[in-house]
Amino acid sequence: MSDRSLPSILLSLPARLRSSPRKQLPARVLAQVREQQDATERLIGAVQLAVVVIFAVLYTLAPKTFGEDASFAPVPFALAAYFGFTLFRLGLAFRVRLPDWFLYLSIVIDMALLFGLIWSFHLQYEQPAGFYLKAPTLLYVFIFIALRALRFEARFVVVAGLTAAAGWLVLVGYVLLPAGMTMVTRDYVTYITSNKILLGAEFDKVISILVVTAILATAIVRARALLVSAVAERTAARELARFFSPAVAQRIVEAESLEVGVGEWRHAAIVTFDLRGFTGIAERCPPDAVMRLLADYQATLVPIVRSHGGSIDKFLGDGILATFDDVHAPGSYAADALRCVDAAIEGAAAWQRNRAERGVPAPTVNAAAASGRVVFGAVGERDRLEYTVIGDAVNVASKVEKHNAVAGTRALAAQETYHLAQQQGYAGTGTQRPGTPVAGINHPVDLVALA
Repeated sequence: MSDRSLPSILLSLPARLRSSPRKQLPARVLAQVREQQDATERLIGAVQLAVVVIFAVLYTLAPKTFGEDASFAPVPFALAAYFGFTLFRLGLAFRVRLPDWFLYLSIVIDMALLFGLIWSFHLQYEQPAGFYLKAPTLLYVFIFIALRALRFEARFVVVAGLTAAAGWLVLVGYVLLPAGMTMVTRDYVTYITSNKILLGAEFDKVISILVVTAILATAIVRARALLVSAVAERTAARELARFFSPAVAQRIVEAESLEVGVGEWRHAAIVTFDLRGFTGIAERCPPDAVMRLLADYQATLVPIVRSHGGSIDKFLGDGILATFDDVHAPGSYAADALRCVDAAIEGAAAWQRNRAERGVPAPTVNAAAASGRVVFGAVGERDRLEYTVIGDAVNVASKVEKHNAVAGTRALAAQETYHLAQQQGYAGTGTQRPGTPVAGINHPVDLVALA
């Protein structure tokens, strides 16, 4: 067993928290944690405001046993002071981020006002000082300590608990110092029925405050690790969505584990996009111009794909591979894919005209669509995985897209995909091109020219 005292253990908790992995977190994660803490300060202020209002209502409604001619009634003044401070703090929390020193100061002010109110009871009721030690108002201390737990920082709970324990010891000392041990009794009945002090009872109150503080602080240290981990994971999920489609990113985050060799079957429509003549442009233009072209092209097409329910599987140079599967759109995935192709070709034409007017390279965008049963899963090795889609539909879409240059078209679809899309509500029109030889496919393919 350790010989360290409970207060020293409490004082060491904030240091442990400061040495936690929080310092190693990215700035963007810390920024989100701080945003949550700012919102918590506003919540704490609102709860404290509610507490003082409830206390004021109870005080107003409760019968006054000290008589109407009492010369000293400090409760209304204390409540007014606390109400004013709480309003000031709440308004400040909505305007700026409250600094740590102000938070510590507000804890001390909270406790000072509460204990000042408790101390005044013996004057208001014209009783010896020991009278106020029986006041049930002490229970509000636990509310103030628990409120600091909402911030998920143990140091503020510890400060609140130690301040409360010290405040109660001061009140006990105020009773003992003038009168000495004459105010102390060892008889519990005498303690309950008089203004005498039972030291064990007062120490029990202090110990209860410290133990509750220790439990809350320990729970917060452990819970904060989970909070930071959750914020970091949510941030990572958002960052993943920049590299993967939101659906794929969500799947990666939610999966218990992603392993090579594990996949699942889905029916899907595959759409591929490509820039015609991009290789020549890349050879002629400076690297920055090439990358700006790709960024401009992708910024035009990716929102169109996502707005139609598609997921970007990968970027392959100037190629884009998008999937529309029956899990996310069971009754319309093929129709969604062809609607996406139509919208993308229209958007790409406007993009091409805009670039041409600016005198920068403006290649034509080609597209192709095919459908069938494909496998979704992770490929690669343990330290470098890629979530992808594999299947004949992917190969057909890729080969058919390249056939646009031969056929003089901008968008082609496999005929079975076109018919499936029509069954699912697709209302676009196309030109049938049955029995078309396509390079890389060892049999003629029935195609439909969409544009």
